[in-house]
Amino acid sequence: MTDHAPQFVGIDVSKDRLDIAVRPMGNYWQCPNAAKQFPDLMARLRTLAPKLIVLEASGGLHVPVSAALAEAGLPLAVVNPRQVRDFAKATGTLAKTDALDARVLAHFAEAVRPEARPLPSAQTLQLDALMTRRRQLVAMQSAEQNRLASAPACVHPDIEAHLRWLAQRIDDTDKALRTLIENSPAWRAKDELLQSMCGIGPVSAGTLLAALPELGTLSNRKIAKLVGLAPLNRDSGRMRGKRTIGGGRADVRTALYMPTRSAVRFNPALRVFYQRLKHAGKPEKVAMTACMRKLLTILNTMLKTNTHWRKTLATQP
Repeated sequence: MTDHAPQFVGIDVSKDRLDIAVRPMGNYWQCPNAAKQFPDLMARLRTLAPKLIVLEASGGLHVPVSAALAEAGLPLAVVNPRQVRDFAKATGTLAKTDALDARVLAHFAEAVRPEARPLPSAQTLQLDALMTRRRQLVAMQSAEQNRLASAPACVHPDIEAHLRWLAQRIDDTDKALRTLIENSPAWRAKDELLQSMCGIGPVSAGTLLAALPELGTLSNRKIAKLVGLAPLNRDSGRMRGKRTIGGGRADVRTALYMPTRSAVRFNPALRVFYQRLKHAGKPEKVAMTACMRKLLTILNTMLKTNTHWRKTLATQP
C-alpha cells in the first residue's frame, strides 16, 4: 500500500455520535453528531481526500451530516442498510457494533463502490416530508374509520372528533403541497406534465416529484430498476425461474398502483397493453406490474422530452 492509495470512508450515524472508519489506511475515530462539530470533521476528511464516503439511510438521522458533506463537496453515497448488512454477512462480519458498522461501511465503499449521487435539495426534502406526513395522516384516518365501524357507541364521539381533525390536517397538508409546487417554476412545469397523463392526479404527481427526483434524467431501464419494477432473473443451469421484482422505492410503487388501475380502464395505450397481457394468460399481478412499469417509463419519457401525454409516447422505447 502506498501513501497515494485511494481512501474510502464509512460513517455510522447514531443519535448522539458518529463513528468514522477509513480504508485501507485503517484509521478510526468518533465525534459527536452535532452541527457545531461538523466543520472540524469536514476539515479532517478533506485532508484524506477520500474517493468515496458511504453512510446508511438511518431514518433521517443521517440527513444533517449528509448535508454538511455535500456542502463541503465531498463524494458521498447514502445506501440501503439492508444492502450493507448483507455485505457484512457475506464477508463474515456477524457481530454488530457502531465501530464494526463504520468499518463495514468503509469496506463496502472500497469493494462495491456505489455511485456517488447529489443529495436532494432542501425544497425536495421539504416536499418529501410533507408527502410522508400526508401518508401518515391518511393511514391514521383509515384506522379510525375501521375502529368506528366496530367500536361501542360510547366512544363514537371521540373517534368522530378525531376523524374531523384528521380530515382538516389532510386538507391543510394538501394546500401546503400545492403551494410548495406552485412556488417552484420547475416543479410546476413537471407537475403539469405528469398530470397530463390519464390517471395521474395531484397526490401521485407530488409523490413522484418528491420520492423520484431522478424521473426524466435516467434511461427507462434504469428508472424501472431504481423503483423496483424491473424483472429480476432467477436462473441456474438449465432451470429458468420466474422473473420477480424487488427492492427499489416502495412508496413510488404504491403511488403508481391506483393510477395504473385507472389507466388500464381509461388510457387507450395502457388498456390495449393490459388486455394483450391478460389474453396471453398472464396473472393479474404480473399484468398490473408490467403496466406499472410501462406507465413509469412513459412518464420518464414525457419529462425527459418535456412533452405532454399523447398516445405515440407509449410506443417509444
